Amino acid sequence: MGPFGSLQAPPTSAPCPPPPPTQGQSLTVGAGAVFGECPQQMPRSSEAGYCCLSRDSDMPDSRDAQQQSVNVGTTQDNPQTSSLTDGWTLSKESPGHGLELSAPEKTSPSDATEPALWTTRADGRVRLRLEPFCTQLPYTVHRMFYEALEKYGNLSALGFKRKNKWEHVSYYQYYLIARKVAKGFLKLGLERAYSVAILGFNSPEWFFSAVGTVFAGGIVTGIYTTSSPEACQYIAHDCRANVIVVDTQKQLEKILKIWKDLPHLKAVVIYQEPLPKKMANVYTMEELIELGQEVPEEALDAIIDTQQPNQCCVLVYTSGTTGNPKGVMLSQDNITWTARYGSQAGDIQPAEVQQEVVVSYLPLSHIAAQIYDLWTGIQWGAQVCFADPDALKGSLVNTLREVEPTSHMGVPRVWEKIMERIQEVAAQSGFIRRKMLLWAMSVTLEQNLTCPRDDLKPFTSRLADYLVLARVRQALGFAKCQKNFYGAAPMTAETQHFFLGLNIRLYAGYGLSESTGPHFMSSPYNYRLYSSGKVVPGCRVKLVNQDADGIGEICLWGRTIFMGYLNMEDKTCEAIDSEGWLHTGDMGRLDADGFLYITGRLKELIITAGGENVPPVPIEEAVKTELPIISSAMLIGDQRKFLSMLLTLKCTLDPETSEPTDNLTEQAVEFCQKVGSRASTVSEIVGQRDEAVYQAIHEGIQRVNAHAAARPYHIQKWAILKRDFSISGGELGPTMKLKRLTVLEKYKDIIDSFYQEQKQ
Repeated sequence: MGPFGSLQAPPTSAPCPPPPPTQGQSLTVGAGAVFGECPQQMPRSSEAGYCCLSRDSDMPDSRDAQQQSVNVGTTQDNPQTSSLTDGWTLSKESPGHGLELSAPEKTSPSDATEPALWTTRADGRVRLRLEPFCTQLPYTVHRMFYEALEKYGNLSALGFKRKNKWEHVSYYQYYLIARKVAKGFLKLGLERAYSVAILGFNSPEWFFSAVGTVFAGGIVTGIYTTSSPEACQYIAHDCRANVIVVDTQKQLEKILKIWKDLPHLKAVVIYQEPLPKKMANVYTMEELIELGQEVPEEALDAIIDTQQPNQCCVLVYTSGTTGNPKGVMLSQDNITWTARYGSQAGDIQPAEVQQEVVVSYLPLSHIAAQIYDLWTGIQWGAQVCFADPDALKGSLVNTLREVEPTSHMGVPRVWEKIMERIQEVAAQSGFIRRKMLLWAMSVTLEQNLTCPRDDLKPFTSRLADYLVLARVRQALGFAKCQKNFYGAAPMTAETQHFFLGLNIRLYAGYGLSESTGPHFMSSPYNYRLYSSGKVVPGCRVKLVNQDADGIGEICLWGRTIFMGYLNMEDKTCEAIDSEGWLHTGDMGRLDADGFLYITGRLKELIITAGGENVPPVPIEEAVKTELPIISSAMLIGDQRKFLSMLLTLKCTLDPETSEPTDNLTEQAVEFCQKVGSRASTVSEIVGQRDEAVYQAIHEGIQRVNAHAAARPYHIQKWAILKRDFSISGGELGPTMKLKRLTVLEKYKDIIDSFYQEQKQ
């Protein structure tokens, strides 16, 4: 079966762009400073820094292809340098105290025995998937960063706020601090292939710790800030964390509770808040840097020199929706290849062309944010600006307005919250202003749906954009944003249409932690509404066990595919078949042009007692589209005689906790008024069983049933829950993905009542 299964489509395993240049360079820096003064020019070295891996006899030799290197100066005024924390200041040292770092790591051939495509050992190596259509030579994270210095060294790399003022760190400073942190970790006892776990909100220190860990030969392991002490203990023990980095005293307290159960843990580092009191083996970031001065630069260089692209450098733990979290092992090649070619497929620009500006706010323990914010930023010289920790509680839009990103990524729930906020503001606006917005969005949506590729917009569309929509985008902070991405979960047609009406096209990506994030990408030049884009050039896809509609399980192959699950050989063998294909468990179809459409999860597929296979997502989305008062809809019916559904209503979120409140959103109140109800809270509707609202929902579900393919696809019973789904309630994972098994267990009594009545 070909890469597209049985579809007669053009091959999508297109050749990749050429590999990065092989020239290296050396760098003279000031010793002993957190920030040092950096030279304007770097001497060059001829060392290559690539790894020659043994290959299958039927694999062609890798071909050296060189891309011309372009030297650029700053593309903007030199950013103001300043303190990263109150006690962390820039130092200006005389050149006499400098030292010369060695050139990038030298290459050495790997062992004569050919490694397998997967491993479950943290210190294991894998055979890289170098093929005729993907021959780029592999390289390490250090090589990627080092080469970025020549092109982007003076550019602003990281932006952060201190005392309500934006400050910046250049790529030179970023690299030097990462080395200092690496030496600090080595001094604390970080061992090869052991982990540094990071438990904190996105910040420069998160980045310094991550890059420093890789430089020191360790493995970066992110932990969600919402994790319980028990969840932290499981991950920190599984990954053999030698060091845990935390941002606040609250997170420190979690680790102190579980330290006795972490035999590999040697030290904890805290960076945002001061230590409440001096504790053994607990250090501030400043103390870590100071400790690192005792480690010679040559010792760090020796560790960097031994690193190979086929070794693990990142662990991403799955959210554990179906049991204990699994540690997804990603190699240096996974990271560097995806940062380069996955982002190219999304039209991310190198700073030579235009320096991308992005806002970092999604959890870096999730692969999407980590590859987009951290690793891709280094690859292309992007400026990454950090949002406040309360970004998702309402402050994100303020950061967007101040930073004005050129590209932005959000999970569907983030885009939905932006949509709901605009709808609330519009509802409270004057009659004329509201009518103007509705007119502008209607005209623009129709144009974008009928002529999506038409660059010559009609006069009415251009007028609507100039008079109304451009101001809305500016108010959102998207005035300069050319690319808006989403992923990690399905997005409703309603949300996509809403943003198309604002002239904001949302580009989908598809992938998993196990594919280092993007394996499919959309872009301004590669877009089709409702699709997840096309396969990243250099990667492959096939559909297995396709049905009559061409829907099958999505299987992936390429340099994005992970090394294996840490310490879980059985789970690894379930995911990667004997031919090396990753079975995603997702169902989808490919159109004639190679665009992917996700239809649901294989494990989520409902098989009724009558043997009917029912994918839940299309029915759930149809209900939400038909009934704008509905926030969440979950279809039930596995091994049952008929389908039923749990519903929640759209409600506002508490600005402090982001917890669902009892108050309906403006859109939900508007729905109630249209159907003849005066309700403004969830409890009024559910507690008093509001007749008008219940009747309207009944009629909406009947309309959805009328469009169903057959009677087994009809929703026969439903219930409205008293509270919307949330992360704290357990129904949603950290990326707002629905945890179906948790919902089934939590609302078991309600679900059972649907079917008990049937028996009576």
